[in-house]
Amino acid sequence: MIAEILQYAATVPVTTRAHRGYIRYSVNLWSRARRCSSSWAVHEEKSRAAMLTAAAALRQKRTVVVLGSGLLRDVPIEALAKTFDTVVLVDLVHLVSVRLWLRAKGYRNVRLIERDLSGYDVLRQTGNAEPLGFLRGVPYLDLVISANLLSQIGRGVKRRFEAEQGSAMPDDTVQRLIAAHIEGLRALPCANCLVTDISYAVIDRTGKTHETADLLQGVSVPQDIKASWSWPVAPLGEESRDYQIVHQVIADY
Repeated sequence: MIAEILQYAATVPVTTRAHRGYIRYSVNLWSRARRCSSSWAVHEEKSRAAMLTAAAALRQKRTVVVLGSGLLRDVPIEALAKTFDTVVLVDLVHLVSVRLWLRAKGYRNVRLIERDLSGYDVLRQTGNAEPLGFLRGVPYLDLVISANLLSQIGRGVKRRFEAEQGSAMPDDTVQRLIAAHIEGLRALPCANCLVTDISYAVIDRTGKTHETADLLQGVSVPQDIKASWSWPVAPLGEESRDYQIVHQVIADY
């Protein structure tokens, strides 16, 4: 608990006021990742492998943008920093522990950007769902990676939409913004890599499934995915002695 308090307190002053409300979600993820490190290891390795495969196919390696860089556990940051001229990490919050680790590594070519990647506010203001439009202004862009972000966008947008009942947001806001992220990646004039969890299941000790849910709210993912695997987000003992929560993850690149 003390580590979480210190992480939160140290991250507040380096986070813009508009995004400080999201720090606690990042700290909670950081704390769970530490507790579940052994259970998450395969997922993190497969995520990094998909991103490295996408990068390996490139003729030029000038700039790579990582959307949803988070804790960097599932991002091959060391390899990216060595092979690309510039690495841009984009997320709502960059925890102070991540900032200090990057500084200690001495990566002079890594840039941090705070940004809401959901596109919610732009959709409300303009009626257009184009959350990745800002990437058109990134020079020498050769690769964009969406790193286990899309389902988080869906959950975050759903919370905001339900909290703002009566607003002028369209009824299909959640689905529209999830689809816009996928379509925005496909429309880029550079290579892209999408790694995302698409569903979850609640499974008991006997292997029986008690509940399932579509994390992408019915939005279709690319049909020619390159890899898929299971991710025990909450292994036995994390949230319950008798149940685990397992997410299904896909990679497309």
